[in-house]
Order: sequence, then C-alpha cells, then structure tokens
Amino acid sequence: MRDIMGMMKQAKEMQAKMAAMQEEISALEAEGQAGGGLVTVKLSGKGALTALSIDPSLFKEDDIEVIEDLIIAAHNEAKSKVEAIMAEKTQALTAGLPIPPGFKLPF
Repeated sequence: MRDIMGMMKQAKEMQAKMAAMQEEISALEAEGQAGGGLVTVKLSGKGALTALSIDPSLFKEDDIEVIEDLIIAAHNEAKSKVEAIMAEKTQALTAGLPIPPGFKLPF
C-alpha cells in the first residue's frame, strides 16, 4: 500500500512539473535556415510558424518551386529543433520514474 501512495505522490509531482514544462516550452522559439541562410523561419514551442524571412535575391519567376522547397526545409529544421528540446526536457523531468519504454508524455 505504501508503494501505491508513493507512486501517486510521484505522479502528482510529475503532473505539476509537466504543466510547468509545457508552459516553458510554449515560450520557446527555434529558428531554422535553408539555402545557406537565404530562407529563415522561426517556430514557437508549439510548432507554429511565427516568422519567415526570404532573401530578395531569390525572387525570380523561374525559382518559385525552389523557394517553396527552401521554406519547407527551413520549417522542418526549426520544428525538429523544437521537438529535440521537448524530448530533452521530458527526459530530464521523468528521470528516475518507472515509465515503460515507448510511453508518450504528455498524456
């Protein structure tokens, strides 16, 4: 019975820490670049695109598809950075807890 009470206490503590971490992550911003810095995007911690910068030298009629691909690449880079930060923070938060492998947090 003591083990169950201890686990419940740990779960409540983890829930409070997860809420604080989610708030911290939502305030994060990550930047991704493509084409050697010709296209730059910024994402919020929740993965929303918050800023886009395109070097004017890219604006030629024949290069529209290239620009679109660069925007997608920069966005994906920034999003992977946000996901890596989230995974790192989640791992640090749950260190020492008996969580089964593959279990996804937050709930």
